[in-house]
Amino acid sequence: MTFHAARVVDSHQHLWMISERAYDWIVPEHGPLNADFGPQDIARDAEAAGITATVLVQAADTYEDTFYMLSVAAREDRVKGVVAWAPLARAAEAEAAIDLYARSPFVKGLRALTHTYDDPRWILREDVGGVLGLLTACGLTLDYVCTTREHVAAVTELAQRHPDLTLIVDHLAAPDIKSRDLGKWGDQILALSANPNVHMKLSGLSTSSEAGWTAADWQPCVDHVLGAFTADRVMLGSDWPVSILGGDFADVWAAQLETIAGRSAEERDAVTWRTASRVYGLGLEHS
Repeated sequence: MTFHAARVVDSHQHLWMISERAYDWIVPEHGPLNADFGPQDIARDAEAAGITATVLVQAADTYEDTFYMLSVAAREDRVKGVVAWAPLARAAEAEAAIDLYARSPFVKGLRALTHTYDDPRWILREDVGGVLGLLTACGLTLDYVCTTREHVAAVTELAQRHPDLTLIVDHLAAPDIKSRDLGKWGDQILALSANPNVHMKLSGLSTSSEAGWTAADWQPCVDHVLGAFTADRVMLGSDWPVSILGGDFADVWAAQLETIAGRSAEERDAVTWRTASRVYGLGLEHS
């Protein structure tokens, strides 16, 4: 079952030029990811998918990565927002960075690669909490990546500690798709959704699926998240180019759309663009 969306926001896209700046986690062992990915490399697929707006998300805990995304946003009409990086545990430096970012029409929020840190509860540190208060004051969001159940527990506690902070959890908080068992993840999603300041990205599923996956493999997870959060708190993202580890752009994107094809027109509109526009402040509803 397919449908046509008049507007589509890709709320989670990465770009990197490893020939120009360092991305410590991108190594030859990552195969196809160990290459340059610029806006020209996604333009044709984005056009074919009807994507009318894109949010670029940081891929390194560096200013160089953020400034590269901002340079792309300044020249690419499709890019409407940037999720930048700042050193969340260095208060004075982070405050200066946030003050600078708040002057940009493109910076909508922050993210750090906290899922790669040794401490799964790092985001709950007291020194980090002070910086997160600055995000709320400046109207910026926080994206957060979960790769373990400990991460989901941490972001749930974070949402409770900072009820005024707009949180966006990437990649459906890492469901165990391969086991086909909602299990503890399902219970954690219900607890997480009880916090109205938390939103979810429908993204990143192909890379955690078995080879030969289909949209049907993802359907139980998507249905569970939509049932818990409602469509008004769920947004669609490609996770390109990381997603190519699980399939080409067109196939992954089409499968994600298939998981919401049975929803009402209002719900589909919310997931495909309205939620992202509202949460990130893209202003598309006024254009």
